[in-house]
Amino acid sequence: MSLLEAKGIKKIYKTRNGGVPVEALKHVDLTVEKGEFVAIMGESGSGKTTLLNILAALDRPTEGTVVLDGMDLGAVKNAAVARFRRDNLGYVFQEFNLLDTFSLGDNICLPLVLAGKKPKEMKKRLDALAQPLGIADLLKKYPFEVSGGQKQRAAVARALITQPRIILADEPTGALDSRSSDELLALFGQVNRAGQTILMVTHSTRAASRASRVLFLRDGTVIHQIRRDGRTDQEMYQRISDALTLLANGGDRK
Repeated sequence: MSLLEAKGIKKIYKTRNGGVPVEALKHVDLTVEKGEFVAIMGESGSGKTTLLNILAALDRPTEGTVVLDGMDLGAVKNAAVARFRRDNLGYVFQEFNLLDTFSLGDNICLPLVLAGKKPKEMKKRLDALAQPLGIADLLKKYPFEVSGGQKQRAAVARALITQPRIILADEPTGALDSRSSDELLALFGQVNRAGQTILMVTHSTRAASRASRVLFLRDGTVIHQIRRDGRTDQEMYQRISDALTLLANGGDRK
């Protein structure tokens, strides 16, 4: 059974003053298997962010269902949604979303504080993540004292510390230089090989080339996908580039 499954997802936004409704997602079906690293690509306005918000239980679809590890997200009551997200999902954002008045260590542990975990448990989980993520010597520093790449490593640690079923990443390399982007993508590969499932929305062909599967959205519909199937990152990069060129010129692939 798939870890994450979305069926018939449609999202229509009503406009003010009786304007024409906006159909952000028309009909999206997708599955993510446990341990997969899936990237979603598409031009601005293709529905990527809307889809990610629905999969993250930050928004609800107009039609369709999202099931995470056997649980229908539509059945989660509004009062319990925040707790559900905290206990099951990890987030990595483009702008890091770290609190400047908290040290990196405190930022990373914040989800566990909100979950009521004891200090001993928080320290155990933090120590287990800090060394492999290369931030053990940065935990007492504040976000304004470290680089963008180091902030994003802390954000990844914060996403992982709750031991989520899936990590959802929204343009995670968007605010990073090329070196920091490469470091982050190598880190994603590392945690993915350790068994962590990742779903990433990105504009970056370079970032998407690290995924095991790439989905392409256009006008609110999945129109094409590429599977790694043993290809190198460079071969994936070329396949993705070719697909984007074809789609930009009006091609339509399944």
